[in-house]
Amino acid sequence: MTESGPRVLEYNVRFGDPETQSCLSLMKSDLAEIMLACTHGCLDAVELEIEQKYAATVVVAAGGYPGAYKKGTEMILDDVAEGTVLFHAGTTLADSKLKTSGGRVIAATATAESLADAVRKAYKGVGAIHFEGMQYRKDIAARALK
Repeated sequence: MTESGPRVLEYNVRFGDPETQSCLSLMKSDLAEIMLACTHGCLDAVELEIEQKYAATVVVAAGGYPGAYKKGTEMILDDVAEGTVLFHAGTTLADSKLKTSGGRVIAATATAESLADAVRKAYKGVGAIHFEGMQYRKDIAARALK
C-alpha cells in the first residue's frame, strides 16, 4: 500500500508462494469472508484490515533443488517463537514421521515491527527446521536492508 493506493508487486501470487505467505500473515481480516464476498460480487462490503507490521519468509528446500532432490528425508521441527509460522509445502506424514516430499519443503514466515526484525525472526524460524540436506537462501531482504 502507498499513500495513493495499492501497487502490484507481482501478479501471479498464488497461495503456495512465499509472497502470499508473507501477505497473509499480515491480514487481520477473515480470508474466507473476503473470498465468499468475491464469489457473491459484494467485495465492496468487506473491509480489508492489514496489520501495520513487516513480514518476511524464508523457504527451506531439499538438497539438490531446483534440480534432482531426495524425497522421504525425515524432518524434525522445534517450536517457533510467537509471530513465526511454518508453512508446509513439500512435506508428508509417513509412518507417523514428518518427511520431505517436494523441492520447496517448508517456509518460515515471521512478522515484526521492523523489516530487519521480521527477517531475523524468519531465519530463527528456519533454525527450528532440521533435515539432512536442507538448504535456503541467506540473502532474503538483503537489498532492502542496505
